[in-house]
Amino acid sequence: MRRRITFVQASDAPFAADQASLTPSTLSIRGLDAAREERATFSFDEIPSELGQVLQQCHQLHIRWAREEPYDAVAPFSSRVSPGLHVFFTPPEEAVRTGMSIPGGVRESVCSLLKRVFDEGIKCESPQHKTSFITPPILSTRFASTAAFQYHSSLPALENFVTYLQHTTCASADEGCLQHAASILSADSVDINYDSISHALTVSGYWSHAPRSGWTEEIHKHAGGTDQVEVGLLGTEKTTEPEEVKMGGLLGVVGKDVELKPTLFSFPARHHPLPDDATYSVSFPAPTGLHPTMTISLPRASLEAPPAPPDATCALHTYLTLPSTIFGDKYQLSTADPLFLSSHNLVALRAVSGETDLEAPDWVVPRWGSNWLVELATPQQSEQAPHEWNVTIPLHMRYLEPSESGYRSAAVPWPVVFWACTAEDGTKMGINPFDRVNLGWEGLFGTRTMFYQLHPAPKSQEEPHRLVEKIDVPVLKLEGEGIFQGKVIEVGTVTVILLGLVWVLWKLGLAARSPGPRKDNKRAKTE
Repeated sequence: MRRRITFVQASDAPFAADQASLTPSTLSIRGLDAAREERATFSFDEIPSELGQVLQQCHQLHIRWAREEPYDAVAPFSSRVSPGLHVFFTPPEEAVRTGMSIPGGVRESVCSLLKRVFDEGIKCESPQHKTSFITPPILSTRFASTAAFQYHSSLPALENFVTYLQHTTCASADEGCLQHAASILSADSVDINYDSISHALTVSGYWSHAPRSGWTEEIHKHAGGTDQVEVGLLGTEKTTEPEEVKMGGLLGVVGKDVELKPTLFSFPARHHPLPDDATYSVSFPAPTGLHPTMTISLPRASLEAPPAPPDATCALHTYLTLPSTIFGDKYQLSTADPLFLSSHNLVALRAVSGETDLEAPDWVVPRWGSNWLVELATPQQSEQAPHEWNVTIPLHMRYLEPSESGYRSAAVPWPVVFWACTAEDGTKMGINPFDRVNLGWEGLFGTRTMFYQLHPAPKSQEEPHRLVEKIDVPVLKLEGEGIFQGKVIEVGTVTVILLGLVWVLWKLGLAARSPGPRKDNKRAKTE
């Protein structure tokens, strides 16, 4: 196993030399105020057998999870996904089609693994039959080897995942391992990656803030001396090239280096953060009913052009991850009508995938939902923009199952909002040490596109906020008195449909039995 721990301090965060002390076997960290990313890489023979049997069936498997509460995404970890569990999967059939060879194994589905590891209640069946996963519209087939199938589910916390890790990777008496696995509960995002070429599984977590007293711990070398533990204490520096991220600080390998070594390096990056005041918020104005409108509110700072290269072309986008309970009308949103687009401050619908049936109720929709990439309009001059710029996206609720109250609740995660800018010709966007790919939306752009992320933030800080909107949806009321309640409406609807069908069949039967006009009469009339 290889372990990499990266601390990233803000430029104004204090740091003293005695806060990090390296010995031949231990790195001691004391009161460090920094964001943190920890990544563990396992070879295939280190993976539990039940997990390995499923991974053998995958050409690639990428899992992304983000919490529902707002968090900071600092460089070089500035990319985002909507809250919940995202799965990107390419089965062996796709690998065979492209000439890759995948070893056989016990044919347990990826969905079974997801249910066991994350939550038994998630809506997922075998993706090989496309009964749960959707197929994203890949516009750039070379970009990051984007997976063939995509899945999303609401998952507020990772308790079941932590329990799975503790049972499969930790001994019952190993308190250090158990506590280390439990630390994932406070992570802001978690990534899991596997591909059949490297046969390596990586698990990484990101914490945007240190505990109240700062990061204080001792990082030991592996007892066997075979596993490598790399640690970096870094901060971002100003760069001369807008497409680059420059970092400097201290690096060391626990158990190998005798002291932390200073370092300074830079690399082209796809993902870049924007200033803290470049935010957005999402709401559904009441009453929502069956036709809610998603409103994305942008302050003036969010409308300023990002610090891209001078010859870059930039456009503001949003990427919606909608559960099966809510959907957009692709015919309406893909219109070229300038009056409709300008009234909602939209430019165009750029891509859509998943469930878009306009009539199907939720209980007959097999797959999890849909994704929508929409380009947003901005004022021609940002300095003349209003104090708040509102973009509205009309959506539609599916018919949900009846309830005793006459209402059901639907949860809609906030979309991600970002600027996409074309890089200069010749810019090499290679994989950097902190690159994050297979996010769903970045594969819809070209290989040299740079992304500048806006920060999701509630309009009011008075109450704890979640990046998921709850919508009360009116449904059929099961109980109650009167002719307009519950079963009476169901029976009446069925009766009316049957009577209408009988009437249509009766009319068709009469028309079939009626004699046609005689040919002699026709001839006489023509003469």
